[in-house]
Amino acid sequence: MAMTAFALGGQPARALVEIDINKGNIEPLPIAITDFISSDGIGAQISGVVAADLQSSGLFAPIGKGAFIEKVSNPDVAPRFEDWRVINAQALVIGRVIEEGDGRLRAEFRLWDTFAGEQMLGEQFFTNRDNWRRVAHIIADTIYQRLTGEKGYFDTRVVFVSESGPKDRRVKKLAIMDQDGANVRYLTRGDDIVLTPRFSPTRQEITYMDFAGGEPKVYLLQLETGQRELVGDFPGMTFSPRFSPDGQQVIMSLQQGGNANIYSMDLRTRRTTRLTNSNAIDTSPSFSPDGSRIVFESDRGGRQQLYVMGAGGGEPQRISFGNGSYSTPVWSPRGDLIAFTKQSGGQFSIGVMRPDGSGERILTTGFHNEGPTWAPNGRVLMFFREAAGSGGPQLFTIDLTGRNERAIRTPEFGSDPAWSPLLE
Repeated sequence: MAMTAFALGGQPARALVEIDINKGNIEPLPIAITDFISSDGIGAQISGVVAADLQSSGLFAPIGKGAFIEKVSNPDVAPRFEDWRVINAQALVIGRVIEEGDGRLRAEFRLWDTFAGEQMLGEQFFTNRDNWRRVAHIIADTIYQRLTGEKGYFDTRVVFVSESGPKDRRVKKLAIMDQDGANVRYLTRGDDIVLTPRFSPTRQEITYMDFAGGEPKVYLLQLETGQRELVGDFPGMTFSPRFSPDGQQVIMSLQQGGNANIYSMDLRTRRTTRLTNSNAIDTSPSFSPDGSRIVFESDRGGRQQLYVMGAGGGEPQRISFGNGSYSTPVWSPRGDLIAFTKQSGGQFSIGVMRPDGSGERILTTGFHNEGPTWAPNGRVLMFFREAAGSGGPQLFTIDLTGRNERAIRTPEFGSDPAWSPLLE
């Protein structure tokens, strides 16, 4: 998408209103987001997505428009701050959307600190009308970063497995959507079973497994062109392909006989390197964000547990020691945590722990939760859940507090999500 950004007038203030996201308990910030002024209603649509994005983070509490006293008619004029203070709006977002002569949209907004009476931020973006939702996500990211000091995650996409039909004849297709569930698009037709899609950290490309002909194969799929490329033919079964942080390798589990080991493949040379050598089942590998270590699951100790080893292999160290079994580990993009699925007492939980195994925390527990994936800022996880009697899985997000859990609606059942990096 062609997107151009410009700053609006006014010096950004070191204002009073900010969110300390490192505190244990964070009270959501009351924020007022007015309908962006436009001639055809698209301004209100954009500001509505901005409000939904910020609210979904759990850090912001958009104030209902029925409480607004001032009706903003000119975004270039400073608001009546006392009208916003009285409804406890600590931050205020106003804006407008104008259609340019060439058909492009100019979306502009200003972020105000109502108690300091100062503008914190002002920017405008030019883009095509079809991309209005993405403009909204970018505006939400900009506000999120200004008020929290960290990058947002709203201008991202999620690839997942869309499931339909009865369980004994389930059709599984690759699908992609915006992180909030909008703009679902199917990438495969459902002719073959597809599993474990994963995003490249450097390109608009995914790797996934396809059971065409009854044999699992690993493919690369270019999202912009639709071009598909076979990574390679491997003897035995292939599981859980995932990219390295630089996008130059794919790491996966290859089964030979009754055991499975971790292998990496250089995507330029197609050279394969074996990283583990055990009689156990080693699978679900995930690189640390600096590429120096790998976490994976293994039953070498009798049941599934999490292990960490160097990126080139070597003796792995067990890091999970709680009751139950651990699976689907994935390293946070911040490097500070590893998310996992834990099965114990007939329940499936999504949790996190530090890379040395300390600080284990369970975020959510249910009948069947599985497959966590990280937002690119490392603050939110998406996973899938199949409730008892529901008929199929559904996607959810949860933040690191464990208190902000939200369902992501998709047209069909959804499983195995993978979050993209921030879009360029």
